[in-house]
Amino acid sequence: MSTVAEEPGRWSSTPTRLRLSLAVGLVAAAAVAALTSLLMARVQDQVRTIGESAAPRAAIASDLYFALSDLDAQVARLILIGNAETQAGNRIDALTTYGRRSRQIDADLERLLTTEGATARDREVVTGLLNDLAVYRQWTWQAMTIVWQTSDGPAHAPPPTALGYYSQATNVVHHDLLPGAQRLRDASQANLERAYAAQRTTGVWGIVAVSVLGGVLAVFLIVTQVWLTRLFRRRLNPALLASAVLTIGLVASAAAVFAVGTSRLTAVQRDSLGPYLALSKAQAISYDAAADTSRYLLSERLPSYRQDFTRKSDCLLGGGACGPDGDQLAGGLATLAGGPGVAPADAEQVASRWEGYVSTHERVLDLADSGRPVEAIDALTGISRGDAAFDFHYYDTAISRIAEDRRQSSDAAFVNVRGLLAGWTVVPVVLMGIVLVLVPLGVWPRLSEYR
Repeated sequence: MSTVAEEPGRWSSTPTRLRLSLAVGLVAAAAVAALTSLLMARVQDQVRTIGESAAPRAAIASDLYFALSDLDAQVARLILIGNAETQAGNRIDALTTYGRRSRQIDADLERLLTTEGATARDREVVTGLLNDLAVYRQWTWQAMTIVWQTSDGPAHAPPPTALGYYSQATNVVHHDLLPGAQRLRDASQANLERAYAAQRTTGVWGIVAVSVLGGVLAVFLIVTQVWLTRLFRRRLNPALLASAVLTIGLVASAAAVFAVGTSRLTAVQRDSLGPYLALSKAQAISYDAAADTSRYLLSERLPSYRQDFTRKSDCLLGGGACGPDGDQLAGGLATLAGGPGVAPADAEQVASRWEGYVSTHERVLDLADSGRPVEAIDALTGISRGDAAFDFHYYDTAISRIAEDRRQSSDAAFVNVRGLLAGWTVVPVVLMGIVLVLVPLGVWPRLSEYR
């Protein structure tokens, strides 16, 4: 005898409704599994793109701009000190740094050509930079060859021919190399912003889509549970109850992963990667500004170099436009160096150390303007406190330490986000696979009572 309570007029439709409930539950569970897994795979791919392509390219482009700025600074230093016997140590240091920056530039250009995400426009710009770099090296080595072939003489009097060659070289840097590097840097950072925006969009859609579809499935399972309880006079259907619990658990945890992953990536951009790129830009500007001190002495006190230095220094301290090429800093050194994990005093220290270098720079220029070029060069290249080389190194140590901390924090954060997302293309399939088994187990016994 059937255990089902009779419902006049509905006997013929109940088996159909049971079969329909079974089909809807199976289709919805499969859809939740597929949608969640695909969205998680999409987010994982976007995180990989940001962490392994877009962010590294932005960092490489920033490093290239910095290395080019320092390369020309070292050339200016070499031309300025010439063959002076008293400057032998500085000459060796400048040559060593020149070689290191040159290798750094070559490596950066190669990586920009070969890393994932390089566009045809990027390759075109890199090819142009390689050609311009070859021209720059020709001019600089001609200038330095003339200097080194000159007998030992005062550091402040390089041969006019050498100065002419160096003038051509530094023009290539400021008219071709640095603008090209800036285009690469701006393009890579714009691409990074787009990658972040795409990930945030996927994260939001992931939360909405999984919550809606998974919520519909959970409600359907609960409603089916209530319907079967009333229809068949049973209190619980363990299989359907477990299916609802698993569905709710998946929806809640998946939505949390989408939200937390997006939040962490936003924090990386705001607190570590973004500040690192900004500090790298500030370092490049400061190196180029420091080179203006040497260029001022080499050019026999050309006012434009003093003005260039002042403009770049004001930009470093207060933010804004740093030069006629439109390069911008969003805030001064104290703002750029500040943030989570950095004591306010340490951030202020970066700005105060730059101000110390500015004071030394003014002293060097005052010595040159008063007709004491040898003393000016000694004050520029000396390694005692109060000399320009010492004060700049003192500043550079502070900003480099904070920038490196930001870079390491960024790398660690990307590893954490990838760890958070690990396995989430499989988890929805496994959980919904269990639901796909439980739903028939919950419905089929009731359906079998009609056979």
